Amino acid sequence: MPNQQQTAIVTGGGTGIGRAISLALARRGFAVGVIYARSQTDAEDTLRQIEQEGGTARSFATDVRDRQAVQAMVRQIAEDWGPLRYLVNNAAITRQLPFADLGAIEDEMWEELYATNVKGAFHCAQAAAPYLRQTPGAAILNIGSIAGETGYGSSIPYATSKAALHGLTRSLARALAPEIRVNCLAPGAVETRWWAGHEDNMRRLTGSLLLQRISTPEDIAETALMLLEARSMTGQILRAENGQTL
Repeated sequence: MPNQQQTAIVTGGGTGIGRAISLALARRGFAVGVIYARSQTDAEDTLRQIEQEGGTARSFATDVRDRQAVQAMVRQIAEDWGPLRYLVNNAAITRQLPFADLGAIEDEMWEELYATNVKGAFHCAQAAAPYLRQTPGAAILNIGSIAGETGYGSSIPYATSKAALHGLTRSLARALAPEIRVNCLAPGAVETRWWAGHEDNMRRLTGSLLLQRISTPEDIAETALMLLEARSMTGQILRAENGQTL
């Protein structure tokens, strides 16, 4: 980790996995931009915890679907705080739908999920790349999903959008090498608010887990930091799913 304070941006940084990653980075000495779209209260709670622990953070209301808003946010963080080393594309949405019911899928669902889960990640990478190139050891981490590997998840549009994000990871790894490493972490089921009220569906989707446990956001954050630091890895999709797909 850096000797002097450097900066990380975490989209969807106020809740769940994003919150855990924001806290973990702050504990490693990074100034953290906690990006949120609708979860202002959660983002502010994350910010307060970081500051109470002696860390540096700011929250930014930014819709990753809005390219110009993303560019303005990244520019402000980079200019105010200095070296940008890490971008974590965690912002994502889903729709809980009966998986086999194709008739339940509307066009607007495809557009909504792709705009956030795929184009949003690209917007952030596009805006951050010029700043990341200036920082040795820079990396982008996309938070994908095991649904993007298996094709099975909370809905077909969600699983497909995550598969596209995995593909985007490989493309960006080629486009941004050698200065910027780009990897993807594909969690299985994680104990977050996404599954509140849908616990039975979560257990059905995960099937038999060899480790007989559901991941916590902190588990995923620990693995995320490992990938951000992995100097010999780029273009990789790392599964963190408790043996679900073995």
